[in-house]
Amino acid sequence: MSAPTTVSQRLDALPFTRRHRRLLVGSGVGWALDAFDVGLVAYVLVALRAQWDLDASQLSWIASIGFAGMALGATFGGLLADRIGRRQVFALTLLVYGIATGAAALSWSLGALLVFRFLVGLGLGAELPVASTLVSEFAPRRIRGRVVVALEAFWALGWTLAALVGYLLVPASEDGWRWALALGALPAVYAVVVRRGLPESVRFLLSKGRTAEATAVVEEFEAAAGVRPVGDLVPDPRPVGGQGIWHPTLRRRTLGLWLVWFFVNFSYYGAFTWIPSLLVEDGFTVIRSLQFTLIITLAQLPGYAVAAVLVETWGRRRTLALFLVGSALSALGYAAAGSTTTILAAGMALSFFNLGAWGALYAVTPEVYPTAVRGRGTGSAAGFGRIASILAPLSVPVLLGTGGSAVVFVVFALAFAIAASASFLLPETRGTALD
Repeated sequence: MSAPTTVSQRLDALPFTRRHRRLLVGSGVGWALDAFDVGLVAYVLVALRAQWDLDASQLSWIASIGFAGMALGATFGGLLADRIGRRQVFALTLLVYGIATGAAALSWSLGALLVFRFLVGLGLGAELPVASTLVSEFAPRRIRGRVVVALEAFWALGWTLAALVGYLLVPASEDGWRWALALGALPAVYAVVVRRGLPESVRFLLSKGRTAEATAVVEEFEAAAGVRPVGDLVPDPRPVGGQGIWHPTLRRRTLGLWLVWFFVNFSYYGAFTWIPSLLVEDGFTVIRSLQFTLIITLAQLPGYAVAAVLVETWGRRRTLALFLVGSALSALGYAAAGSTTTILAAGMALSFFNLGAWGALYAVTPEVYPTAVRGRGTGSAAGFGRIASILAPLSVPVLLGTGGSAVVFVVFALAFAIAASASFLLPETRGTALD
């Protein structure tokens, strides 16, 4: 049997080594810090509502303006990742949003906070698809989906940390929300670690003709696995067809991804940005509302764990569809909930299924594109999805006026159902090699 020579063959032949673990944890910490920032906004809204005497419309703009930045950040971040590299963009985005979050803690007015939140969104939006692309391009084929879901699970850790800080720090004083946002400046420091400690994507280096650098990186991973190097890398054969994401060979999967990303973003950010405030609207105290949100958030972790197993046993597409259907049913359950017990149960089910769906979606998205357009394909899907992130928080006050929380969650359930249907436009990528 001949020794593996192409980049896919050599990377896929490796076991999961300490180098893979270092890449996963290094990228995951950045991911968790992102989640911390996004999750914290829900708790800041509860504080600012009382302190600045803001109405529902103003609160929705605080939530949505960050997603406007994320839409632009995801789109241009993906393009930059295909031009200058995954690691470079990852570090740059951490720096941008870390500095902007720290500055947001000093906001003196609603206008200033909106400006800073937009800048935060620029960095955040670019970081997430770039990090998942980087990890996906290194992970061995047989466990690639599981590794990317493990990366996505760091989101739950960050969101849980945000829930803890929101519960303990935000209501502790008048400036509690400022101190909470100040903690979000940590990514600016972590950007230095990323820039120095993580490798550049081998597939990106080869696509730019930087064979010697790519070979050196692969040999580091092979050395960690105790595998003897076999010489310079041979690039994988180029895929047949054009390189645009709307080329006839790719347009069906691009359409499917854009639809799934759009409707998942709409329901996820609409629900989880507003749940603390909606609980207050329904008569719970601020402390009780934040406590419930923390409990609901904890259900994210088992959702990721189950999805990590299923993406490698059932496949990406079936797992994604299953968790989206579960999300739709959970949203309907929340709409019908009438007691503390049913609210908590439905909220935890929504958290479990929705975050499992996110894990499967991040696993499949980079896999459907060739290396030359993987960054822009992943970034454009995320960017299109962020449009829904903008619309969702703005739509909640309107939906509340038409029928209260029940109508809000019925609409979210419908969005999840549409996303589940669109997932069948995607190819099954379990066990396939990245070019």
